[in-house]
Amino acid sequence: MKRIVLFAILLTTTIGYTQTPLSYEKPPVFKACDSIAVEQLKSCFNFTLNTFIYENFEVPQIVVDESYVGDVKVLFEVNKEGEFKAIYTDAIYDELKAESQRVFDMLPKIQPATYNGKPTFVQYSLSISIPLRAPVAQNLQSTEAEKLTIKDSLNATLSNEYDQILKDLKPYEELEYHSQLNIPFTHAYYSRFDDDMNALGTNSHTAVKPYVYSDVARYYDIKAEKESLAKSTDSWLGRKVFNEHLVEVQGDDYWFTIDPILDLQVGKDTEADFSSTWNNTRGVFIQAGLGKRFNLSASVYESQGRFAEYFNQYAEALRRGGGEPAIIPGRGIAKRFKEDAYDYPAAEAYLSYTPADFLNIQFGHGKNFIGDGYRSLLQSDVSSPYPFLKLNASFWKIKYTSTWMWLKDVRPEVEVDGAFLTKYMANHYLSWNVSKRLNIGFFESVIWENTNNRGFDVNYLNPIIFLRAIEFQTGQDAGNAILGLSSKYKWNNKINLYGQFILDEFSLSDVKAGEKSWKNKFGYQIGAKYFNAFEIKDLLLQAEYNQVRPYTYSHNTQVLNYASFNQPMAHLWGANFKELVLIGRYNYKRWFGDAKFIIGQRGFDYNTNDDNFSYGGDIYRDYNDRNADTGIKIGQGNKTNSFMAELQAGYLLNPATNLKVFTNIIYRDFNPDAITASTTDSNTLWFSIGVRTDLFNWYNDF
Repeated sequence: MKRIVLFAILLTTTIGYTQTPLSYEKPPVFKACDSIAVEQLKSCFNFTLNTFIYENFEVPQIVVDESYVGDVKVLFEVNKEGEFKAIYTDAIYDELKAESQRVFDMLPKIQPATYNGKPTFVQYSLSISIPLRAPVAQNLQSTEAEKLTIKDSLNATLSNEYDQILKDLKPYEELEYHSQLNIPFTHAYYSRFDDDMNALGTNSHTAVKPYVYSDVARYYDIKAEKESLAKSTDSWLGRKVFNEHLVEVQGDDYWFTIDPILDLQVGKDTEADFSSTWNNTRGVFIQAGLGKRFNLSASVYESQGRFAEYFNQYAEALRRGGGEPAIIPGRGIAKRFKEDAYDYPAAEAYLSYTPADFLNIQFGHGKNFIGDGYRSLLQSDVSSPYPFLKLNASFWKIKYTSTWMWLKDVRPEVEVDGAFLTKYMANHYLSWNVSKRLNIGFFESVIWENTNNRGFDVNYLNPIIFLRAIEFQTGQDAGNAILGLSSKYKWNNKINLYGQFILDEFSLSDVKAGEKSWKNKFGYQIGAKYFNAFEIKDLLLQAEYNQVRPYTYSHNTQVLNYASFNQPMAHLWGANFKELVLIGRYNYKRWFGDAKFIIGQRGFDYNTNDDNFSYGGDIYRDYNDRNADTGIKIGQGNKTNSFMAELQAGYLLNPATNLKVFTNIIYRDFNPDAITASTTDSNTLWFSIGVRTDLFNWYNDF
């Protein structure tokens, strides 16, 4: 057990180096070992170092007086210049630690270790016995059978088992950049390679997100980008803060990385009564590969926070009368923290398996997105994480995605014995590159609930069947089906046009009659991206218009709406809205800047005794509670005009982990025609600064 514990400690402290070759070609060489055969250099290095320590180490008097018997543990490295550096010492007496440091500072500069003929740094662990033991002379001219092993009086390794583990390890080669792992989806990070993925002539499929690294690697070299941003530093701390994962381990058929997650912010909301806003997130992010076809990832978050007043009000409104204080948008159910803040843990994880080159299967707990825009009317990532099973098949000019999801309705009226109601969603999305310029996507989705012990309906398990036909076979009231189209046109290498159309229900006769029937439940999106705008490298400009008619995504059986955890599964605003989104993003080396402007009009319910109709914006309302059958138009009800501007600038601390320092400013102007308990006038400025491991999209624009 002692060996296992010490191995775990050494693993997290000595193996987490990108350039650390634990099976290197040539070890460091003392001058006294110049004439020794290569295969005996390691033994000579150990003996010479042992001798130097024995001759120079002065045991402190307090250790002698107390007749101490034990050892001093030392972790040290020999850098690329051949200089010794004690990284960590551990002993019962501080005097022993200080003496060990003094002796290592005295060691002479030697020839550094080499890997593939190039100087590199290496690390060792050793144990200095107290009382000191004289090194045993070694016959360096002995036969192969008599050569000394690595284990000597320094106890550089603890056991033959540990030696074998170290022997099997390799220099970390950043294998995640060609793996079947997902690239953490943030709009800001994906903009770095959006133009490469959308270049003319590429057979890429860009709507289904998150991407896997191997798909992007065909068009953009993420590994080369990370290396180009690397800072020149030889210190362990410098490498870990600015260039590398905290822990990086690679063997013959496995690899893994471990990183801390941080989101530490402090700010001020001009509209709030409290003194400041803040967020405190800590967590861990793990990525791993087993063999060539199996990968896994996990991220666990522990968070507390207090946000701008409009954000807090929205989070508390999402609970819809439930017992929880709030639901943090995009994260999950929160508990009360102190008097005016929230505690909201979250976790995401998935397994990724690629049985054949054309097929990837993922099972996990997370979020998905379909679309080329900032918003998605088909499937977005604005809700809380959920369990899912996803199949991606790519062949010829087609990519076909099937996703099955386990969602939750957390309203108190549908709870059973304190348990939230489970409902299910199945999506199919076919992406077809018609030509080198034009892409068309076909989307279908159905939601059904767990009533009468129906559970997960195997009728929807077929990944290629038409869901609308299945809905008819199982009963039209047994599910809620939605159809959609998407398209993208590459005007040239600089300009892309994209769009979506979502159809929930449609009445052609009512359209011809010009009555604007409530049955015409649909929405659309049109947008454009301008890459390297005005010949400025890495400047992206984007314009997008979205509108969705009232009652879209809703249902007469409320649990069958297009939502989960009381949050929409498509557009953040639900329905009954139109908006214009303008975005600019710029990256220069590690510096970045983003600007976003959103102008919108929405129709809210009044929710009063005199007027409790559904005007079609709240997708959790029964559409049978509508105010009228005809004359339905966007913005009906409590018409609200809104404007939001968000500016963010910062510096990328670590490209390997996407750790960044930033400052963020949000201006929000929200003007309803009528002030109600649920819809209040707001005009605020929210300023924040912080450091964040940027792994998912935060949406503040509701």
